Amino acid sequence: MLPVHWDPLRELSTLRHEMDDLFRRAFGMTRGETAKGVFSPIVNAFVKGDSYCVEAEIPGVDKNDLEVSVDGNMLTIRGERKMSREEKEEDYIIRESEYGSFMRRLTMPEGVKTENVHASFENGILKITIPMEKKAIAGRKIEIEGPEKGGTQVH
Repeated sequence: MLPVHWDPLRELSTLRHEMDDLFRRAFGMTRGETAKGVFSPIVNAFVKGDSYCVEAEIPGVDKNDLEVSVDGNMLTIRGERKMSREEKEEDYIIRESEYGSFMRRLTMPEGVKTENVHASFENGILKITIPMEKKAIAGRKIEIEGPEKGGTQVH
């Protein structure tokens, strides 16, 4: 038997496919359904100044096919990416784009003022800005208990 060269990239690819299969089974989808309507936009959420900001990458989606809503401390982004052309599955050599409806929900931090939400969409990036109370942004230092400098605690 010849020795087999270990290829970490091949192993990661295999792991990814196994995880995809696990999620498909968990949510009742078949392998063919992943290319149609099962995608979630990439999101960055951060605090800038006195605002909670969310940026979602949603290329290929029309602004009129997007919806942003707030319910309590939950921010929801919904939309649909439509196919730009009608092609038969066998016409593709590689097809990695995902199409269909999507929804992304984010739990917002305490102190956001949801009555003043601002959303804009340009070049495939949805930007959402929500003012926050100053006290919600200000953090505080937490004291860490334990032995001093590498010492051990004896009981």
